[in-house]
Amino acid sequence: MNFVTKEPINKGWSSDKKYCVTDENGTRYLLRVSDIAQHDTKQSEFNMMKQVASFGVPMCQPIEFGICEDGVYSIQSWIDGEDAEQVMSGYSDTEQYVYGLEAGRILRKIHSIPAPATQEDWEIRFNRKMDYKIKKYAECPIKYENGQAFIDYINENRHLLKNRPQVYQHGDYHIGNMMIDRGGQLHVIDFNRNDYGDPWEEFNRIVWCAQKAPLFASGMVNGYFDNNVPMEFWRLLAFYISSNTLSSVYWAIPFGQDEVNTMLNQAKEVLSWYDNMRNPVPTWYFKGYYLQYIDGIPFKLKSTFDFSFMKEYGTVFKVYDDQDSGNICFGTEKDGQRYFVKFAGAPTEQYGGDPADAISRLKATLPIYSDLKHENLIELIEAKEIGDGFAMVFKWADGDCMGRMYPAAYRRFIQLPINDRLAVFSDILSFLECVVSRNYVAIDFYDGSIMYDFVNGKTTICDIDLFRKQPCVNDMGHMWGSSRFQSPEEHQLGADIDEITNVYTLGATAFALFGEYNRTREKWQLSDKLFEIATRAVSDDRANRQQTIRQFTAEWEAAQ
Repeated sequence: MNFVTKEPINKGWSSDKKYCVTDENGTRYLLRVSDIAQHDTKQSEFNMMKQVASFGVPMCQPIEFGICEDGVYSIQSWIDGEDAEQVMSGYSDTEQYVYGLEAGRILRKIHSIPAPATQEDWEIRFNRKMDYKIKKYAECPIKYENGQAFIDYINENRHLLKNRPQVYQHGDYHIGNMMIDRGGQLHVIDFNRNDYGDPWEEFNRIVWCAQKAPLFASGMVNGYFDNNVPMEFWRLLAFYISSNTLSSVYWAIPFGQDEVNTMLNQAKEVLSWYDNMRNPVPTWYFKGYYLQYIDGIPFKLKSTFDFSFMKEYGTVFKVYDDQDSGNICFGTEKDGQRYFVKFAGAPTEQYGGDPADAISRLKATLPIYSDLKHENLIELIEAKEIGDGFAMVFKWADGDCMGRMYPAAYRRFIQLPINDRLAVFSDILSFLECVVSRNYVAIDFYDGSIMYDFVNGKTTICDIDLFRKQPCVNDMGHMWGSSRFQSPEEHQLGADIDEITNVYTLGATAFALFGEYNRTREKWQLSDKLFEIATRAVSDDRANRQQTIRQFTAEWEAAQ
């Protein structure tokens, strides 16, 4: 193959030299170059990758292997995507869990390749490894706090190694060796540590997954075992993690103090998961959601529910299932038009109440959306009883939620130029002035209610379900909403909830937009005068706040 470009890749722990190369047709590939002394090892790795790929495993497809002047090389297909480790936190709980399920199912396919019959007995082989690790740890000048717990667990559970099967292993299977492509498909990369061994030992790197995304780690276990995880697995996994952790500290020393600190902190966390190795089931493990699918999109519920009525609104391309309101929402497309469907009546996972109450609350929002029409408010199309529940259908609004519960979108949002964020705040001011003018008070208005279209620069308010007509009194004690945006009176039973309350909401929103939620001058990105205005707005004393939205707006605009 002839390449016209060659860019080095400086990531990972492998000794291979890695490059992104491009041929004359613009097709990109991954080129790995190794020392000639590794010829046989790399030839075997390449051949095994071909066998794994034949099972349909999403991965860098092995294309060519050979000798070059720098050693031995392999050419693999290029995965256009992002590191799963970096982006996983930006996905919803359901998405993280479903990616974990997929990772577990992929691993089960990899493990379908048996080890050669000549492979040494696993019990003998691993006990020898354990003896070496314990000896090296004893000689190591750095010790874990309560590291003896790992040694004791190993010695007490060596019998678990007896008669364990052996299979082909990826060798370093964890979230750091996975990618998500532009189409959302999970891929496995870096087979350079492949080996043969107990299939359950392959989970010893799940520590990295659990630290980054516990739901992903839980999904990986549940996907591998098809949601029927044997207790013997947990006992052996604790054994293998003890082994891995024990060797990590002396392994880290040549790489410097930062790497040593990483391993010391990890060992401390592992011991907390296992109650100092007294409980073989780690605290991060989650038994899983009940998952249902619509048009290929997964979502979580407490139990099954018939959503066949959704065909009326076209094809579902997105599901929002994390609300604690009892609603579940769908993005749909029909005849070239996109819609946002909010439905109450299903047994949603995050809601602890009666679905009938959720239906009543959603019905009560109909006059709110009708009364508060605004250019920045999501547009209501229809509302009706359907599918043993109640649905409200809105015109779809492109954009991402600015709330911190969506980390990827939030990071992108706070990196917007100041003027763009000022424009968003101006839209919010305009909308809340509309709310007041129509004798409403904004309740449960927070960053999760605000969407931004990064392409067209448009702000959309997407959730006003709990807004109320004036006069309004706190009849709950702790009212609905995010504590970062709530005034003191929203925690005080019997207190008035009014326009002055919404002045506090505005001040809190200003700090979210221009101070990264921090209310100190050091984090504030605008002028001292604007900081003073926002600070007054979030005063615990209602008398110290601006007394109207219009007063806040006038002061804000005059100070810009």
